[in-house]
Amino acid sequence: MLHSTAAQPERAILAGVDTGEDRALFEIEMDELDALARAAGAVVVARAVQRRPSVDPATLLGQGKVEEIAQIARAKDANLVVTLNSLRPRQRAALEKMLGDVAVTDRSVLILDIFASHARTSEGKLQVELAQLRHSAANLIGSRDALSRLGGGIGTRGPGETKLEVDRRRIRLRISHLENQLEEVRKRRSEQRRSRESTPVVALVGYTNAGKSSLLNALSGASVLVADQPFATLDPTLRKAYLEPDQAVILADTVGFISDLPKELVAAFRATLEEVTNATLLLHVIDASNPYWKRQRESVNVVLRELGADAKPVIYVWNKIDTQPYVGPAADLGDAGVLASAKIGSGIAELKSVIAERLRSLASPLPASPSPSSTT
Repeated sequence: MLHSTAAQPERAILAGVDTGEDRALFEIEMDELDALARAAGAVVVARAVQRRPSVDPATLLGQGKVEEIAQIARAKDANLVVTLNSLRPRQRAALEKMLGDVAVTDRSVLILDIFASHARTSEGKLQVELAQLRHSAANLIGSRDALSRLGGGIGTRGPGETKLEVDRRRIRLRISHLENQLEEVRKRRSEQRRSRESTPVVALVGYTNAGKSSLLNALSGASVLVADQPFATLDPTLRKAYLEPDQAVILADTVGFISDLPKELVAAFRATLEEVTNATLLLHVIDASNPYWKRQRESVNVVLRELGADAKPVIYVWNKIDTQPYVGPAADLGDAGVLASAKIGSGIAELKSVIAERLRSLASPLPASPSPSSTT
């Protein structure tokens, strides 16, 4: 976990093992890790990359690279190492022992930390805490010096519970409590959805920082927080918008997705993400200025499949077409989507028209198939 303050932000070294499977993709992921670290409030002072066939099972990075990182940490006054590759608990413990006073964490924990810092509502905080506890429960390790006797006398003799078992029990109890609270949240959201069943819901989905909140503002005239950083929007936002004078919709903006989104987050945020699974139509917002938009689009589709929302009707919105260099699709999209810029308002009127037409087609019943008797 990061504990940055405005006066003393964490000074981080980013580290990663490149196994050579896709070097270009590795560089993309390191750049993304850099953006995540900065979003968490860290100052990135260096990168350390090791190219090897596979990660070291004991320490993730080889001993020579760890010694190099220790030297960089002393020279740059760094107090945190963030690894791109997922850390096993014992790998993290071994690295921290080798690096001395330098804390070690990985990308998944970094994302959880960003979610924690951006949670504003009680619901968001509940979901983040649940995700963090599930991650902690899955990564607890024990050691011989963690053994402790609890109490004494009849019924308590013997080795007692290990500290690990106590921790796990406490975490399980807290997880159970949070799950019960979030089940109440889910029920309330279900009741709220029933109260607006007459109005179609259009959910905005997309890779983090693709411009979903900006697009929601452009479509609805709202003033939802917009920030150029990952996961600026965490809590769900619902806004009413008029596509035509007599056609209203509810726009639902939810948390952005990212490649390899920690499974604990997907599970914890299911109550919120039900706005996606229950929507009439999805707007899949793609950052058309990002050279890796195809990878980002597929990452979003992976999460939609995990949510069971991959069969939902979808309109692709290629946002940020005003940004140079523009690397998205050619202008002739046909039915594949709409080119737009939420920032300057380009394509918004066309997008409203496309959404209205798609909703009409979804509301219109399909022509009945002729009965066997009518074909004779």
